[in-house]
Amino acid sequence: MKISENTSISMPMKNMLAIIAGVAMGVFAYTEVTSRLTSLETSRELFQADLLKKSEQLPTDQEQFMLLEDLYKTVEKIEIRIEDMMHNKVNIEFVTKQLEKALNDIEELKDKVRANGNGSHDWSSDSFINDS
Repeated sequence: MKISENTSISMPMKNMLAIIAGVAMGVFAYTEVTSRLTSLETSRELFQADLLKKSEQLPTDQEQFMLLEDLYKTVEKIEIRIEDMMHNKVNIEFVTKQLEKALNDIEELKDKVRANGNGSHDWSSDSFINDS
């Protein structure tokens, strides 16, 4: 068998397309693997750079960051407590108004009992009524 420039090879078209598709898939897979490796190397370099920056921080800086974080948590708790206290204020005001109304009603009833002449009891000396 002699092979030269003019040697011809015959091959079915199906096989030729399969070879071309295989080569294309190989090239695509190679570029994807290369891209992924580059991405991982970049993230590793960034991670190492961050570690170096962290190691350069002074202990006082780290302590200040921890204190700031603790202060943020404390402020959030205080805000929640203030909101709860605002609800309590509304409830206390409502109860105060209801108590004042009840005291006024009691005074009116006492006046009616005195007006009927059945009130031999001295209501002003009772300790549970506030005359102010």
